Amino acid sequence: MIITHQELHRFISDVFEKKGMSHEHAVICADVLSFADLRGIDSHGVARLSGYLRLIDSGRINVNPNIKFERRKKTQIRVNADGAIGLVSAHLAMQECINITHDYGTAWAGIYNSNHFGVAAHHAIQGFSHNFIGFAMTNASPLVVPANGVERMLGTNPICVAIPGKNGKSFILDMATSTAANGKLEIAQRQKKEIPNGWAVDALGNSSTDPHVLGQKGALLPLGSDAEHGFHKGYGLSAWVDIFSAVLPGASWGPWAPPFVSFLQPKAEAPGKGLGHFVGCWDMEGFNDVSEIHDQLDDWMTRFKASSPLENHEVLIPGEPEARIQASRIENGIPIVEEVWRDLMNISVELNVTLK
Repeated sequence: MIITHQELHRFISDVFEKKGMSHEHAVICADVLSFADLRGIDSHGVARLSGYLRLIDSGRINVNPNIKFERRKKTQIRVNADGAIGLVSAHLAMQECINITHDYGTAWAGIYNSNHFGVAAHHAIQGFSHNFIGFAMTNASPLVVPANGVERMLGTNPICVAIPGKNGKSFILDMATSTAANGKLEIAQRQKKEIPNGWAVDALGNSSTDPHVLGQKGALLPLGSDAEHGFHKGYGLSAWVDIFSAVLPGASWGPWAPPFVSFLQPKAEAPGKGLGHFVGCWDMEGFNDVSEIHDQLDDWMTRFKASSPLENHEVLIPGEPEARIQASRIENGIPIVEEVWRDLMNISVELNVTLK
């Protein structure tokens, strides 16, 4: 099934409004989810919609939050999301960081008492129109083992840094700190395919190619997969995200992070409150003239693109594959796999929201 970006955005927004969200917050949610689908990050787009509705119905997402911004230092904010959907709380926190950065050149927000915030890149690029570099990360459902461990202690804990360039050519690094994100296993499930070795282990720590392994008490591996390939680095990056996103602002960290996945339930008596995010930005003007940075970044990307590739391969700039997919999907529409389409049709019928 193919759907236009505009129709998908309208449907998502209408669905969240039907669940009691304000029009403003519903549009933000639609912005984030449809952006993911436009960029080809299908695991974090409309395929996640039913999961958010499940959390709303269970009372874990507050559709009318009283989000509070606590300015602790001139450039540092602590945000109590009041149980909001992370799509909204991270976006609004980033907008506040942008406002402060105009005065001080940088700003950072630690967010707690929140929920799943979708694709990190959408939050990080909010400052592009101001020539601000953006940064976003979050802790997530505890599905990843630490290096040399077998207990699920960390999330896929993504990191995104986004540097605006000229002529629409920007550097956008958006990566999980696990070898693979949970969404890739979900895609493999829909396609009825095995996952590669090195992505996941079973409950005993043995390598597994079963895409359903997480529902069977298995776990994902940190970036690097094993000691020989440097999994201590992925573990370290994931731990950094967990500490900045959760420990610093006061969210639930590590194995207590409230899960998004349906096969896990929140643990009682968790330290901190809710899921945590960490977002912020820098004004490029503080480092150099923006025009010179743009020229240098353009030269950097041009030189890397011209570097010698492997045979039958292409050297890519972070964010380039997604930009190509976005251009194609704006023109040709967004493909929705059959299983997700059925899910959307069920939502359409249940909430009486049209889907064309």
